[in-house]
Amino acid sequence: MQTRARNVAELIARADTLLEALPYIRRYAGTTMVIKYGGHAMTDDALRASFAQDIVLLKYVGINPVIVHGGGPQINRVLDMLGIEPQFVRGMRVTDPQTMDVVEMVLGKITNEIVTLIQRQGGRAVGLSGKDGELIRARKLTVTTEESGRRTKVDIGLVGEVQAINPAVIEALDRADFIPVIAPIGVGEDGKSYNINADLVAGELAAALQAEKLILLTDVEGIRGADGQVLSTIDVEQAQELVRSKVIDGGMIPKVECCLDALRRGTKKTHIVDGRVRHAVLLEIFTDAGVGTEVVLRSDAAAIARRRPAR
Repeated sequence: MQTRARNVAELIARADTLLEALPYIRRYAGTTMVIKYGGHAMTDDALRASFAQDIVLLKYVGINPVIVHGGGPQINRVLDMLGIEPQFVRGMRVTDPQTMDVVEMVLGKITNEIVTLIQRQGGRAVGLSGKDGELIRARKLTVTTEESGRRTKVDIGLVGEVQAINPAVIEALDRADFIPVIAPIGVGEDGKSYNINADLVAGELAAALQAEKLILLTDVEGIRGADGQVLSTIDVEQAQELVRSKVIDGGMIPKVECCLDALRRGTKKTHIVDGRVRHAVLLEIFTDAGVGTEVVLRSDAAAIARRRPAR
């Protein structure tokens, strides 16, 4: 009898979870969400499967997910196998033509793997490079370094930034009920391929598509405040202050700046999410607590004050 009661209680708890998601499903049906897939979520088999399930479920409830993926560690492994030493300037990969060939090969393989994962879960996905349909027009990026007070421009090769997005490619796939999976490679006016930071590509796509949400999967719990606690919600002004005071530093800075830029250009909400948690995408979108930090244009003081205890 106790077993039956326990089973009924578990079923009721599951029903409550579904009911918690209902208003979010109703609110977001018909919207577009750009999701940057990277970090540990790409290498752990259980996390890979749960990510694919999340994406397929989003599509089934009427949301249009657009996936952008990275691949830095995988690129480094192949370069190591080929005896090519990776070089970085200010955190950006120096990309000569030989390295660019490796980048395109590895990112193409990752795209195909993600497409396969999604289709195994019952979704329909299409893999794209940013070169396809001139989805991503790129321009060459030049880096400036400073040493002993002297500023020097450094040529880092075939590394680019987004010049323009052609949203018609993605919109056509969405209308046909396909899930786009995009490798962050752009094509320049010179016809060459350019390696572009995946976070930046995701942000540019979110702005161009006027996405409801931009979600960045990371290997951290979210943005921490000055007290060390994970912030549940933060607005642009608060984020800028945390950057100025160096509470936000290192690799989190470009992610936060990517979110802020997308918000200013029309994306409704952005999220920095702990991709090490199974079903992180669904938990962040469809539950009240979430599993990361929601970054918004403006927010009330009560929301900003909320903290999620460290896990």
